Amino acid sequence: MAAITLLGADVSGIWVGQIAGRNGDFQDISFKFTQHGAKLEGKAYGDYGSTPISEGVISGDLITFIVKAPEQAGNQINETRLRFTGSLRSGEIELIRERESSTNAGNAGGAQVRGGTKQTIRLKRLI
Repeated sequence: MAAITLLGADVSGIWVGQIAGRNGDFQDISFKFTQHGAKLEGKAYGDYGSTPISEGVISGDLITFIVKAPEQAGNQINETRLRFTGSLRSGEIELIRERESSTNAGNAGGAQVRGGTKQTIRLKRLI
């Protein structure tokens, strides 16, 4: 039944939520999604700008996509690959964010990925 609901629904639009930051403070996060059948495109928006999403797929009730985001680690800026996986339920999207890998943006070398923390984000449709 959930798969039928999602296939009939279009997640296109702006979705907003909050994610826990380093000091326990919450940061606003939003996504602008454009859905074309099973393909999902768009951007992630945070405090310091936007980042395109890639590899976006909607299959049944499952939503997955990747965001390659800049993250600061001491004096170094790394590009971190973040995988978002979740589903649409009761008019909200619940996502799990997980760090997959990180590279040094200056020399494309490997960077240490901090403990595989997973974070849950609940998004509500803005428009």
